[in-house]
Amino acid sequence: MDEIVTEHAAGILRIQLNRPTKRNAMTSAMYVALADIFNAAANDEGTRVILWHGAGDSFCAGNDIDDFLKNPPGPGESPQAGLMHALVDFDKPLVAAVHGAAIGGGTTMLTHCDFIYAGESAKFQMPFINLALVPEFGSSCSVPARIGHVRAAELILMGSPFDARRAAELGLVTEVVPDNDLRAKATDTARKLAAKPAAALQASKRLMKQPFREQIKAAMKAENEEFSTQVRSEDAREAFTAFVERRKPDFTRNIKSQATA
Repeated sequence: MDEIVTEHAAGILRIQLNRPTKRNAMTSAMYVALADIFNAAANDEGTRVILWHGAGDSFCAGNDIDDFLKNPPGPGESPQAGLMHALVDFDKPLVAAVHGAAIGGGTTMLTHCDFIYAGESAKFQMPFINLALVPEFGSSCSVPARIGHVRAAELILMGSPFDARRAAELGLVTEVVPDNDLRAKATDTARKLAAKPAAALQASKRLMKQPFREQIKAAMKAENEEFSTQVRSEDAREAFTAFVERRKPDFTRNIKSQATA
């Protein structure tokens, strides 16, 4: 079964993350494939709009932990970085339909979308700090810029989960709709966008992103370097060990051992 399914019709490219039994968690191969899809769509005149959603009961649960531990990203080019660059440089409208879990990268990838429709079941979280990591996809820059430092601290430094209504209050999603109407609503917006003059639509998005694009790219580079360091730390090892062992991590272990040394 393909982990990413695409369908092209009437100028709309539908992209479906298709690992429903894993809540569409991303593997390295999926990052590479998704980046290739976005880069190809950017150069395809027949593609006017992308409609992005997940199979099963979730949008995306972030990184596949087993795959992630085998292939932790480095400070330079990586499968994750390839998708980041593809998204930040993508000038065509990107519409997302989000239901169920949108965790970690499942939330931060959405910061590059233009229209985000959240089903009432949607649950968002950026739990990087809980895993002794740092944010990704430029979210350390884009989220505070959108909602302010204090509210961003609640989401990033606390790693707190939040529901669709809270996401709408913060301005992180376009609209909350009933789950049964989610795909129809997102599809209707994609069709309306596909009917508009493509060159002017892309130029308008490019102009809107231009003042911030280099800032986001700089944030991504800094995040990737810091992420690469943190993912190899003692705290990260403890976090992932605790996750696998289904227990609460103890980040004071190193402090205790140093104190008794």
